[in-house]
Amino acid sequence: MPRKKVTIVGAGRVGSTTAQLLAYKDICDIVLLNRTPETAMGIVLDIKESAPIEGFDCNIKGTGDYADIRDSDIIIITAGAQRKEGQSRDELLKINADVMRPICEKVKKLSPNAVVIVLTNPLDQMVYLAKQLTGFPKQRVIGMAGILDTSRYKEFLSMALGTSVNDISAMVLGSHGDLMVPLPRFTTVAGVPVTDLLTADKIQNVIEHTKNAGAEIIKLEKSSAFYAPASALALMAESILADSKRMLPCSVYLDGEYGIRGVFLGVPIVLGAKGAEKIIELKLDKGEKEALKKAAGAISAMVKQLV
Repeated sequence: MPRKKVTIVGAGRVGSTTAQLLAYKDICDIVLLNRTPETAMGIVLDIKESAPIEGFDCNIKGTGDYADIRDSDIIIITAGAQRKEGQSRDELLKINADVMRPICEKVKKLSPNAVVIVLTNPLDQMVYLAKQLTGFPKQRVIGMAGILDTSRYKEFLSMALGTSVNDISAMVLGSHGDLMVPLPRFTTVAGVPVTDLLTADKIQNVIEHTKNAGAEIIKLEKSSAFYAPASALALMAESILADSKRMLPCSVYLDGEYGIRGVFLGVPIVLGAKGAEKIIELKLDKGEKEALKKAAGAISAMVKQLV
């Protein structure tokens, strides 16, 4: 059978690293599209030259021609301006909305059956825009944020606890930004509630570290994160391609779930071949519900600037 096809739009550090990780998994053919085709072609050549070492056989193409994205099974959109030091994700709204519009028009025309994964910031607003522009069903337009935020949260908990990240089960909901909603009440370490292992102050320190993790990397590296975001994108693509039904926190369109309607927000979903196949509604307490609704309100206010 022919391999599934994944297109990555944007050959920056996130896009190129995602292409590399997917190639190493050897689970799909890959198109890396960039506005400067030579950049994409050079990156792809470099990745292909690692094939004899890593042992993968998938086809990879670097291009600037949108015709090459035709009939993709998954479209991953990473294109857009990066945050600069001191700049909020929200300040990127208009800049990246202008980037997203022509991309989504091409996706709608050339890959009408694809599952679209959006990374471009501000994430929850850009994935909303992608759904509006493509007209795709809500199940097939998904934002990558919660997996990254959860990974950061788990790493910082591991550092605070001195334990392996592999023993930590956790989830971060809400928006990708200051209004993310980590859930200590649902966080365990080898089945033990984290609230039994760390004081409330230490847990709050971990939460604040998680919220500021992206800005911390920008300050240190003078550039946005890319290794962890690319790993999260590759995980999402793998779950869709393998129809593995992973339960993962992703930004999806809410239509009454959690008492929220009309916005994209990070919640746990079942991710499979059809995209967001099911939204999982956790039994949140009053404070958690209020935090989630606060995030939804802020996203809704910004979305109104786009429509």
